[in-house]
Amino acid sequence: MSVFTEETRERAREIIARYPADRSRSALLPLLHLVQAQEGYVSPAGVAFCAEVLGLNKAQVGAVATFYTMYKRKPTGDFLVSVCTNTMCNVLGGQEVYDTLSAHLGVGHDETTADGTITLEHAECLAACDYGPVMTVNYDFFDGVDSSTAVGVVDELRAGGRPMPTRGARLCTLKEMAVQLAGFADERDGAVADGGPGEPTLRGLRLAQQHGVSVPGFDPNTPIRSKAEADKAAAEAKAKAEAAKPAPVEASAAPVKGGDGASAPTPGNAGVGEPAPAAAATGSTAPDVKAPDDKSPQVRTAETRQPDAGTAVPDAPGTKVPADGTAPAARDAQPAEAAGVAANPPAGDGKPAGDEAGAQERNLTEAKAGTDADGAGPADANETGAQK
Repeated sequence: MSVFTEETRERAREIIARYPADRSRSALLPLLHLVQAQEGYVSPAGVAFCAEVLGLNKAQVGAVATFYTMYKRKPTGDFLVSVCTNTMCNVLGGQEVYDTLSAHLGVGHDETTADGTITLEHAECLAACDYGPVMTVNYDFFDGVDSSTAVGVVDELRAGGRPMPTRGARLCTLKEMAVQLAGFADERDGAVADGGPGEPTLRGLRLAQQHGVSVPGFDPNTPIRSKAEADKAAAEAKAKAEAAKPAPVEASAAPVKGGDGASAPTPGNAGVGEPAPAAAATGSTAPDVKAPDDKSPQVRTAETRQPDAGTAVPDAPGTKVPADGTAPAARDAQPAEAAGVAANPPAGDGKPAGDEAGAQERNLTEAKAGTDADGAGPADANETGAQK
């Protein structure tokens, strides 16, 4: 029987319905939050559930779940306490705060207390350098903490309390927070009644107001158009642009005078053995020239590497841009590239890059020798080779 309730499945269907039918896999991120909201982490069963409802395989789901740190792959406490130990907070004492909490709780990074209340982790950056040192509880901020205040916060959490964050709404558990990240409202009474921006955050706004700095033409009341309205406006703009284009000029039937005053032949009247003119309207017989942007990828690469190649000394090594063919390398890079090519021969179709044929042959020989010695079958030999 599935570990996921019917309510979870109904919410999963609601999440998937938010996306176009041919883009349902885009619902994977909120679905991972949804399964974490029920189990407290993304379990193997949660991975299988997401794969089932989206029609993906478990490897595809697991690749996403293991990439983002907000998805926990083992049981996590009710409150995730994250202490910033990156440069700014570290200078201001972040590492001391983390070390004190680690000793006080008896856990290390990504470990949970025995009562299942607190999971501690150090964070590389919490994007609040102007409030450092900072720590978050389920991603709500506690600003300007020190060792003493941090210990007070976790002790209150373990005692069943809900300390008020410096900024943001009232604290919730990790599971309650995951429901919100999945895209559902926080249904707790007065859940978002508190909080507010901090003084450093408002400082820039107040300076802008004081000096009259604003975005030109900015209207905060501008409505956000729906996709249908945006598509309609784009179609109207395109039609207007097409209508504004000048009508094509029809070719004149009158003969065009050449440079000597004689009538220039038209393409349809060119004499036998005479080349047809390239441009009857101008009388020019010059061949067509490709547009500047119509260049081979090799020439584009060469010009990107050596933008001054057009003004360099003709035929200087590493500077001439060919009309086509292999792009030249910068002179100072040629020895390094040559050494790299010599040390890394291209892989053939028979083996991955970097593998040596000798190692493969040795494994096959050892596997065959083991088969001949003990009489093991092909399946046993393959297993022996894999173990070796």
